[in-house]
Amino acid sequence: MIRLTSDIWVSAYLTRLRLADIPAFVVQRGDATAGAVLVKLNLLDGQGIVFQRSFDLQSGARNWVELISGDEADLDRAVARQRGFDPDLWVIEVEDRLGRHLLDEPGLSE
Repeated sequence: MIRLTSDIWVSAYLTRLRLADIPAFVVQRGDATAGAVLVKLNLLDGQGIVFQRSFDLQSGARNWVELISGDEADLDRAVARQRGFDPDLWVIEVEDRLGRHLLDEPGLSE
């Protein structure tokens, strides 16, 4: 299966969010070809969730899973730690009071 480069995936994801009127922006650009992606969902009340892609070794499926949730300051520290481990990491922040992130939609696991 052909995998999309990170920059193309990010661009497509941001377009989907924009079409759904969900504000989002790139906080940190990573490696254009193969950088991993974190998505921080800001609930605009001081709380949020950070998602990362996970790979299921048995099925080969790639799914979005929760890395951390809670206070926004804690999320920012967790993201900073991840960036310390992986300087090629992309970080996208989605802002939605209703908790919409669209990561559960078909096509976003690639």
